[in-house]
Amino acid sequence: MKQFATVLTAAVLMVGSTQASFAAADKAKLDERLGAARATIEEIMATPDKGIPQSILAGASCVVVIPHYKKGAFLVGAEYGQGVATCRTGHGWSAPVFVQLTGGSFGWQIGGQSTDLVLIAMNQDGLQRMLSNKFKLGADAAASAGPVGRNAQAGTDWKLNAEFLTYSRSKGLFAGLDLTGTVLSQNEDDTRTEYGSDVPFKTVLDGGLPTPPDARPFVHTVAHYFVVSKENH
Repeated sequence: MKQFATVLTAAVLMVGSTQASFAAADKAKLDERLGAARATIEEIMATPDKGIPQSILAGASCVVVIPHYKKGAFLVGAEYGQGVATCRTGHGWSAPVFVQLTGGSFGWQIGGQSTDLVLIAMNQDGLQRMLSNKFKLGADAAASAGPVGRNAQAGTDWKLNAEFLTYSRSKGLFAGLDLTGTVLSQNEDDTRTEYGSDVPFKTVLDGGLPTPPDARPFVHTVAHYFVVSKENH
């Protein structure tokens, strides 16, 4: 009987240890993604003449960063990326929600592309509606390439038509990046891993939770660049 109890205790401890190891591994992946998202923002803004204009930085309501967004194809295309999103609130930028961008296409394609992608939502409701309903970019939610450069003039087209502006750093064989038909949605599993429970993305993006320590460098980087110019006050 004692031997059985000993074996049972060892089995329970082993299961607990395995679960803890998996949880630690998942958390490490999220930390890596947050670091990559921070680096993406810094790299895009490193060259002011090719970065995001101040008018866009100041007017952004939410920022979505998808590091290493992958698009590959051999006859049938596939697109997939994992990232994070944060929104402007009354007391700064929110804690992040983990998101994923997925899609597919058919046609005679051969090639592959890895892109660091930034989507800027020009109103917070647009991002939250998309996460709620899994809208398709280019169909249910308008998206267009954002103006580039310190002195770029933000024209009226994006103000009138685009809910999302896209910026990317492309590497690979595709000449351009077409996000039409891709779907942005919350990664519920990763968000649960980060916060320890099922937290509605709206609660997080509205500023209802404090930013976890591992996410602070990313949120601080967004806050550093996405500011309203003093000249506009």
